[in-house]
Parts: sequence; structure tokens; C-alpha cells
Amino acid sequence: MTSILQVAVVGHTNTGKTSLLRTLSRDTEFGEVCDAPATTRHVEGTQLLVDGEPLVALYDTPGLEDASGILDWLDEAGGGRQTGANDLERFLASPDAAGRFDQETKVLRQLRASQVGLYVIDAREPVLGKYRDELTVLGLCARPLLPVLNFVAGPHNRAEEWRDALARLGLHAVITFDSVVYDLQGELRLYEKLRSLLDPWRIPLERLMQAREREARWLRQAAAETVADMLIDVAACVMVVEGGGRQDTEKAMEALQGRVREREQACVDALLNLFRFRPSDYLGERLPLEDGQWGLDLFTPEALRHYGLRTGEGAAVGGAMGMAVDVMALGTTLGAGTAAGAAAGALLGNTLDLGRRLMHRMRGHRELRVNNNTLRLLALRQSQLVEALIHRGHGADQALKLDTPAEETWRKGSLPKPVQKARLHPEWSRLNDHAPGTESRARAQTLDVLTRVLSGDADTPA
Repeated sequence: MTSILQVAVVGHTNTGKTSLLRTLSRDTEFGEVCDAPATTRHVEGTQLLVDGEPLVALYDTPGLEDASGILDWLDEAGGGRQTGANDLERFLASPDAAGRFDQETKVLRQLRASQVGLYVIDAREPVLGKYRDELTVLGLCARPLLPVLNFVAGPHNRAEEWRDALARLGLHAVITFDSVVYDLQGELRLYEKLRSLLDPWRIPLERLMQAREREARWLRQAAAETVADMLIDVAACVMVVEGGGRQDTEKAMEALQGRVREREQACVDALLNLFRFRPSDYLGERLPLEDGQWGLDLFTPEALRHYGLRTGEGAAVGGAMGMAVDVMALGTTLGAGTAAGAAAGALLGNTLDLGRRLMHRMRGHRELRVNNNTLRLLALRQSQLVEALIHRGHGADQALKLDTPAEETWRKGSLPKPVQKARLHPEWSRLNDHAPGTESRARAQTLDVLTRVLSGDADTPA
């Protein structure tokens, strides 16, 4: 027995074999994927590692296009369509195997060199005779085959038709696994099926399953911590305008908005990297994230409406202020009365509770902060991205679908206490010029609590 389980991924052309390997290996760069037939021309391999140790080798093979021709060749060569291993050997040694059937030959040789084959099926396609011919030819390799029904997440698939057809061919062990819409349980079922077919490889497959479950838990926790860290930075961010007028305040406001946008973008980049996706994977109009940036501007009333947040009183105050930030200056506000101010006030409002507490230290100055609605909006957007990445297969090449999450914790009522606490600690924010407490124990404890809230480990906002 070889030291590593070798799995040949086989099937008709354009059934998603390469996409399946990308998803299983968490590698968006593996192979080449496009709609053209016969994109994969050679056998390519990748390994699945646990703690640095390779446990499974996956081999992407060219698409089968002329299995019927191979059966005709065998028939004409005298073996008929009731063939066996000896007939396959004769075919592989023939000039036609290296010529006319070059692609099919690569598939057959790789399957014979492997312990098992995954026969990938596009479940949206009708059951045709050519697929039965492919299974007949692959069966000559005398290796167990596990049919994998791909592209089953959409409503227009023929999964049941395929199950019935495969059962009539004696293939009752069938797995559904969508390479585009990722499902952890689907991947675990795939390895479980392989384990049932390959008893000698039971232990490494169990290790791989356990590692995948650990990875999923860690990813969700790490993603929650990444978002929590961003929220603390923004909640604790303060920009002070020392005695300036409206022009100075507007300049500071723009600077604050810029810092918040940059911090959100840093969070987006970190999440994409965490899940092994890249901003360069999502270009142009294919995604709501253009070059990794959100298409909906954080500081617009449309952003609030899109995520179901109320503008409320802040809009009126913003219209009066012409500002997009909380302003505190000896209990007074600035007058502007512009439409832009209404949008700004909706996002950054007029909450002055913390400002009043700092009044004695702020005489003659103005303090600019991000308000609660903007914090809610940030949390919604990042939580939305996390959920989308969790369920996105690395074989996906279409736009990332970002559905509005129904997260009542952030839509209504008070913010979770860790966020409220961060309001009182400007020294915790990396967005502030002087922030000696970014590595403090108190911030770390608050980060831990907020992470548990975001990851669902806390029953109620703490």
C-alpha cells in the first residue's frame, strides 16, 4: 500500500472536476476553469494535508469525450463490448491510445494508478448514453468509483434521475457535493463514503474529517475576532478639532470618514485572506466587492436603507449640522442645513452622551465620532461577508451573493456592551493618533467578549 491515498477525479468534460478540486483543496488557483470544453489537457495533482502531513492526493484529469469510441475500438478489435482488464491493456498499448484517444488514455492510466475514482457529474445535465459508456470504460480499470453529483445547490438539477440511473448500473454509493456552494457536512459525507469503500484508508480519512471540522470552527472564530477588532477600533475612534470653525470641522470629518473606510477595507482584506480568497478574484461588475471594496458607500443614506437601519432623528440633526459625525462643542451644534448633512446625520447622528462626560476636557474643542447606526452598518456588512465566505466554494467563479442578514442584535436596541465599552476608551483605537491601549489587557478582554457575541457563543450581548 502506498503511503498516501491517491484519488483520481474523472468524468465528462465540463462537469466541474477542476472546480471540485479547488474547493476540496481550498485553492482558487489550482488548474484552469472556463466554459470551453477540454480545458484540462493534462493530469494535475494536489494534496490534502493535516498538520503538514499529506494524507490524500487528488488528481485532476482531462474530460472524457469519446468513451463510446473506445468501446467501438474494443468491439472491432475482437473483444466485443463485454470486455475486461486484458482488453484494456491491449487498448492502452495501441497507437490509437496515444493518438486519437490521447485524453481518455490519460484518464484511464491515472485511475489505474489510484486507489479510487471520483466520477464527477453535472447534475443539471440529462442522463445520456454517453455517460453509461464512460462508466463502462472506467470500470475496466478495476477501481472503485464514487459518483459525485455536482451543481446540486440550484433548483434546476436532475439529481434524482441520476441516482436512479446510477443504481441501475449497480452504483448505489452516490454523494452530492456542490463545488460552488460549499457545505461542510457535504464534504464530510464525501470522505465518509470514501472511508466505506476503502477500509485500509479508514484512519487517514478520519483524521482528515476531524481536521476539516476543527478548521471550520477555527475559521468562524477567527472571522468573528477580525470583525470584533474592527468594531472596537471604530467605536473607540475620536477625532478632535481644536477650536476650528466649520471648515476645520468638515476637513476633520472627511479625515474620520476616510479612516473608517480604510479600517473596514482592512477588515475585508483580512477576511478574504483568512478564507483563502483574494481581492483579485473579484474584479469588475462580477461582485459587490470591486477590487475588494464594498460597492455601497458606508456614508450614504442608501447604505442604511439597504441594510434595514433607521435614519430617525439623526437625519434631521444632520441636516441642521451639515456633518457626518457626532459633534460636541460646549453643548452647541454647527448650522448648515444641507441635503448632504441629512445623509450624514442619519449615519453619524447626534449622540452626545460620551461627549458630555468629556465636556470638562473639551472646552473650546469639537469631538467627532462615529455613531451607533454606522457601527451597526459595519457589523451587518462584515457579518454578511463572513457568512458568504463560509458557504462559498473555491471553485466558484460567479459573483458573491451577499444576502441581508436578519441579525436583530445589530438592527435594533442597544449595541452590545463590549462596543459600548469601547466608546469610553479612545486609547483602544488604532485609528487614533495617540492610542497607548491597543495592546492592553482590558481591550483584549473586551475583544474576547465581543468575539463570542459575534460567533454566537454568547447567549445575549455581553
